Amino acid sequence: MIVVTAPTGHIGSRVLADLLEHGEQVRVVARDPERLPARVRERVEVVTGSHRDGDVVERALDGAEAVFWLVPADVRAPSVYDAYVTFSIPFADAVVRHGVRHVVTVSALGRGSGLYAGHVSGSLAMEDLIRSTGVHFRALAIPSFMDNLARQVEGIRQHGVIGGTIPGDVRLPFTATRDIADLAAGLLRDRGWTGQDTLDLLGPEDLTFEEVAALASEVLGVPVRYERGDREQDRRRFVDRGFSEAMARSLIAMDVAKEHGLDNAVARTPRNTAPTSYRQWMRDVLKPAVEAG
Repeated sequence: MIVVTAPTGHIGSRVLADLLEHGEQVRVVARDPERLPARVRERVEVVTGSHRDGDVVERALDGAEAVFWLVPADVRAPSVYDAYVTFSIPFADAVVRHGVRHVVTVSALGRGSGLYAGHVSGSLAMEDLIRSTGVHFRALAIPSFMDNLARQVEGIRQHGVIGGTIPGDVRLPFTATRDIADLAAGLLRDRGWTGQDTLDLLGPEDLTFEEVAALASEVLGVPVRYERGDREQDRRRFVDRGFSEAMARSLIAMDVAKEHGLDNAVARTPRNTAPTSYRQWMRDVLKPAVEAG
């Protein structure tokens, strides 16, 4: 039995589809099972509720051999450590109690950097909690998602603008969520691995946001430019949208850390290079989304 959390998100839904395609026995944890396609609900066991809830996790892990653990965004959390570590404490307890053998999670680059990085720091602390259970463990260490750009479809469509607070000339790695999901699913299917390790996963190239905008211009066939915003204005906008002050500041801290090299310490190798380029992702995902408006 393999347990998949966050099964309706970009990563979890692809992990789930891969496991079912390969005939695995799967149980999912979902707040709203109706969001799962009917054909999927017919083939999986469903535990309804939040995987922050100890009772839900207890039911989900009963008889489980492996778990895909993904903490969902909680914009109202009182702190980033509550959002990641406190959220995961019932899970860590249940891993030990039920003798789960393998856990795969999505985390972030930056371990050992010495930088406070908001959401990233919370994610790394969550990793340490899971490692403390002694379970065979793989943390997928990821930079920023290419897919985050899909949130800016309206700005691109209406104004030809990509926004952000990182300087436009800072070179960064990016990774497509589909490559993250494929790596996670492969680890969950082939459980011959043991011990605890971090697997870095980088896209094929580092780009600046100015280069991302230029690439979008080529792919979309319309002018797109990068505009750097003000971090204090961003913080206030997050709070106005319902974020807690702590989580708004955490997002800003993550951007500051990325500006100062958080994601740049890992050398790209054939082993840690994912196949999807930013150009290909734009052709497959961004272009159809922009043209659908």
